[in-house]
Amino acid sequence: AKVSQGAAATLPSLAIPPTFATTSGRPWLIPIMDLPVWARWGAFLPALMATVLLFLDQNITVRLVNNPQYKMEKGRRKNNMLDGMHADLLVISILTFITSIIGLPWLVAATVRSISHVRALSIFDSAGKLKSTIEQRITGLSIHSLIGACVLFDKPRAILTQIPKSVLMGLFLFLGTSALPGNEMWERMKELFKDSKIAPKERWSKVPTKVTMLFTAIQMGCLGAMVYVKESPIGVLFPVVIAMLAPLRFWLEKSGVVKKEYMDILDEE
Repeated sequence: AKVSQGAAATLPSLAIPPTFATTSGRPWLIPIMDLPVWARWGAFLPALMATVLLFLDQNITVRLVNNPQYKMEKGRRKNNMLDGMHADLLVISILTFITSIIGLPWLVAATVRSISHVRALSIFDSAGKLKSTIEQRITGLSIHSLIGACVLFDKPRAILTQIPKSVLMGLFLFLGTSALPGNEMWERMKELFKDSKIAPKERWSKVPTKVTMLFTAIQMGCLGAMVYVKESPIGVLFPVVIAMLAPLRFWLEKSGVVKKEYMDILDEE
């Protein structure tokens, strides 16, 4: 639009500082000791919620990426989704400490982008079944090298300022929707609108249809609650909603709303 219409095009684009520096011109090190004592203690609860969010985000992403369906073998035991998890959390803890004292954004696994990356490296047969995944470090290293270049160097930042936000939002929308196929919650949501008599059999087909529909409806309700809280004035409490998912699952099983043998199938991921 800017090329064809010139100055008449007023599409909003990314606002990026021209140089690599702090936004307000403050020193790089955060003056933590300038905070009064009460404020340091008052930061405990928000810090705890942030810790829960970082842990769950990393844990969820690792489980999705290391899902046995991708048939990855390097550096892991067969069907194990948590190999390397402790080392990942150690690295993230160190990086979180460093970025906190210099006031940079925290680093954590990017769920949607990570899943899209793995699926892009997956090999499928003629029937559409996943055969294997190309396990290598080149693409990951290249992607993050480009991200670092956009942060540290002026010319890549100048290029990014020319990209309209609508293009970026479309890209993120594509990444999100392309990561949905294969997600069991998404597949069960689609089954709500299918005729069970002609729909293909899935791994959870042995569970009674009413139980599957109830469990899926509860998951949809939890997703809606998380989005509502995140977009509300109390969005800072978003990690609390995520942390409550585990007790909710425990209650559904113990109360008999969803029997254990059914829960093990529906929530295997």
